[in-house]
Amino acid sequence: MSLENSDQPLDAPQNSASDSGETLTPLEQEILDEYARLLGNLNTISTLLSTLSANPSAEILDALRGLERKTSLVFTLLKASVYSIVLNQQITEDDDEGRSLGDSRGSGI
Repeated sequence: MSLENSDQPLDAPQNSASDSGETLTPLEQEILDEYARLLGNLNTISTLLSTLSANPSAEILDALRGLERKTSLVFTLLKASVYSIVLNQQITEDDDEGRSLGDSRGSGI
């Protein structure tokens, strides 16, 4: 980059090919145009996402509240199911131990 172009903004595209006298092929120019269009689209998306994150819509907030309620319900049901399974296993183990103790007492008399 030469010092004579210092009055241009930093984000302005630098065309080094035109400075040296070279011209771009149509394919190269088309690719550069696509990149410029892509940059514009990404900037638009970035601005839109920034706006949405700063000011979430009521519809999104309502949907998130509903999702939160459903998630907490599923968590509660899962916790109850796990507790039930653990409790049933403990009861089964206690019954098995009681039977084996009863069998050993009955045969020892």
